[in-house]
Amino acid sequence: MIVAFSITPLGVGEDVSAPVARAVRVVRDSGLPNSTDAMFTTVEGEWDEVMDVVKRAVEAVAEVAPRVGLVLKADLRPGVDDAMTSKVASLERRLGGG
Repeated sequence: MIVAFSITPLGVGEDVSAPVARAVRVVRDSGLPNSTDAMFTTVEGEWDEVMDVVKRAVEAVAEVAPRVGLVLKADLRPGVDDAMTSKVASLERRLGGG
């Protein structure tokens, strides 16, 4: 499965980079394939391991924020591995970029 999620620390002021960095560190330390952009962090793996990473990322932010918002989108496709890169590669081929 692929999960794209965004964690929003609430009640910590305007600059949320430090609390968000705590969440991203959890994802990167998980060893699962992942990427982070300006809006979401995406992680790929089996259901239990991905959801555990999301939970631990939320908990890491909750340690420093009195309230946490979570947006999550999941793509569940049994039997497919490396979908994070293969989906983008397929798109790039159609666009003539790879």
